[in-house]
Amino acid sequence: MENAAPQDAARALLAFWRAAGVDMDDAEAVFAARAAAPPARSAAPTAPAREPFQIQPPAPKAKPKAKLQPADDAVNTARALAAGASTIAELRAAVDKFNGCALKATARNTVFSDGIDAAPVLILGEAPGKDEDEQGKPFVGRSGQMLDKMLATIGLDRKSNVLISNTIYWRPPGNRDPTDGETLSCLPFVERLIELSRPKLLILTGKAAAHTVLKREDGVLKLRGRKLQYTREGIKAPVNAMVMLHPAYLLRQPQQKRLAWADLLLAEAWLEELGVARGAHP
Repeated sequence: MENAAPQDAARALLAFWRAAGVDMDDAEAVFAARAAAPPARSAAPTAPAREPFQIQPPAPKAKPKAKLQPADDAVNTARALAAGASTIAELRAAVDKFNGCALKATARNTVFSDGIDAAPVLILGEAPGKDEDEQGKPFVGRSGQMLDKMLATIGLDRKSNVLISNTIYWRPPGNRDPTDGETLSCLPFVERLIELSRPKLLILTGKAAAHTVLKREDGVLKLRGRKLQYTREGIKAPVNAMVMLHPAYLLRQPQQKRLAWADLLLAEAWLEELGVARGAHP
């Protein structure tokens, strides 16, 4: 029995006790039953399948936006309205009627001109600012006050011999630079104003006005201090023109006032040569 397997020994013992008269049914049933299978190990949770790593190609760079151009019908409308005006008063009414410039929708007032319509000196700036938009007149803010003082030193003022206007008639939101489209939509009125006023001297203040009217890309510092001419198809004779630093620039760069003074002396000498009557100097 020593070498008997444990199962054989257990059977022999059960048989002995049964032979001895002991009821061994339950014990034999237990022995005969198969051992309960050990609890199955729960399968380890499987990690979710990982998608293969992919390198996304860089998004294509957006192409730079083309400069805005005005709709042809807006420019054509401006040309028709401008051509239909035979006086500056009629041109002013035509500008009020024009709705082809988007700036008009956000501006408070149309800022066309101030001064004497028949003045021998026409001064053009760029676009209205906050004060101009509120009052409906060009050059009435700080830069306008400086311009008045500058003009007074050579006997000019908007009450007797100066007409002042802009190349844009409505304030751009936030005083941003006008777009090419906004400038071109107003240009027919600017050209017609020069044609109707026929000034002895046209003074352009700042880069925007100089570039728009003269169609030259030279910097203001290169254009100023020179006798120039404005000409275009439809004008019988060239118009004397000169470029000056904008008063707003002089407020930011007061050290450049010496250049502005030199420009005023040039304007004074030129007007004297042209025989333009001026008021007494202060």
